[in-house]
Amino acid sequence: MSPPGRPKGEFRSAQHEGFPMTSIDHTHDPALMSWVASANAADTDFPVQNLPFGRFQRTGSDAAWRIGVAIGDQVLDLQQAAAQPGWGTDVPPLLVPLAAGDLNAFMAMGGAARRALRQALSQALAAGAPQQAALAPCLVAQSGVEMGLPCRIGDYTDFYVGIHHATAVGKIFRPDNPLLPNYKWVPIGYHGRASSVVPSGTPIRRPRGQTAPAAGATTPGFGPSQRLDLELELGYFIGAGNALGMPIAIDDADDQVFGVALFNDWSARDLQAWEYQPLGPFLGKSFASSVSPWLVTLEALAPFRAPFTRPDGDPQPLPYLDSAANRAAGALDIQLQVLLQTAAMREAGLPPTLVSTSSAAQAAYWTPGQLVAHHTVNGCNLRPGDLLGSGTLSGPTPAQAGSLLELSQGGKQPITLPNGEQRTFLQDGDTLVLAGHCSRPGARRIGFGSCAGTVLPAL
Repeated sequence: MSPPGRPKGEFRSAQHEGFPMTSIDHTHDPALMSWVASANAADTDFPVQNLPFGRFQRTGSDAAWRIGVAIGDQVLDLQQAAAQPGWGTDVPPLLVPLAAGDLNAFMAMGGAARRALRQALSQALAAGAPQQAALAPCLVAQSGVEMGLPCRIGDYTDFYVGIHHATAVGKIFRPDNPLLPNYKWVPIGYHGRASSVVPSGTPIRRPRGQTAPAAGATTPGFGPSQRLDLELELGYFIGAGNALGMPIAIDDADDQVFGVALFNDWSARDLQAWEYQPLGPFLGKSFASSVSPWLVTLEALAPFRAPFTRPDGDPQPLPYLDSAANRAAGALDIQLQVLLQTAAMREAGLPPTLVSTSSAAQAAYWTPGQLVAHHTVNGCNLRPGDLLGSGTLSGPTPAQAGSLLELSQGGKQPITLPNGEQRTFLQDGDTLVLAGHCSRPGARRIGFGSCAGTVLPAL
């Protein structure tokens, strides 16, 4: 019998569309509709095929933060939903930590629990579901809530998987040797600052710090950064994790990724250029990183997996970073956008303007599974809620740059906005917005919401 909301007839397996057969099921059926009307809009980021998790609070309320699932323009409050009848016997234990507002505890349950709850939520929110009457009062309009960080982030590691970004930036600073020899062998990363990861919408204070001595000077400069930049990234959030000393094999690595969000690792390029040798980024990065509020699960992204390939002549990964499954569908086909709104645009009522687009599958030289496998191959333990940043995901052309450093050629070529303003780097009052979505024939379009922040003057 077909699940509620599906037209008569069998949903054709996504194997026929070139998707991995084992990861596609009726929850991905593009014909599946929801009794939440807004979830059926063609342009919604959150159809019933998505069902991402987030942490919310009703606007103006001082009540405890709750965990919800986005559905159309609504949020299903999982504390209220857990108290409703109609769930199968295996579902209430899965809802216990979510009802308590603890997404990390649910993440720790692992991939099997995540998939089981997805199945239950899909059935409960599908058109014609018997639980509609019970769950309808558990919906809250997204316009009436404040979103926080989706979970507790214990540790944050930033990688450097965007080969086009690495090459373009390398040409600016090292024209004769843009890509260092280890890049194609090892996923490059550094340990970032989890305490300054903030939810979308949080204002970003321009940082201060040391900069290289001016021409003819012997003393470093100090003051507000003059080269404040964005980095268009994805954030991969860890699920169950691993014990100390126990590496995660590449074939098990994908299941350790709970979900994906948009991520902007704000960068003070002038501070970074002075401090990064010999130990890498520090104050030029640690002042703030923004993350979108909804975690889109790996299950929701199953129809949008892409082959992992290397250009002819490039080395293949070492065995611990290689597997048949990773080669077949290790990459994520996510379309990304960077939008900018200046203070003058905002005052004139002009919307943010698109300044860059790119594709994660085209930009990333390493897959999420490879990052997990490499991070743990030395025995490092990952924990539920840990965050792995992808690094800047720029495409091969200038219009696909994921940073102003690239778009302005290191500050030498300003970009001109529709109202005539120019930018090399971000100015006070600028609002930066990241957006992303997935779409393919034979699958329902899903999105990530937005990741936004407005630059405030330095103290």
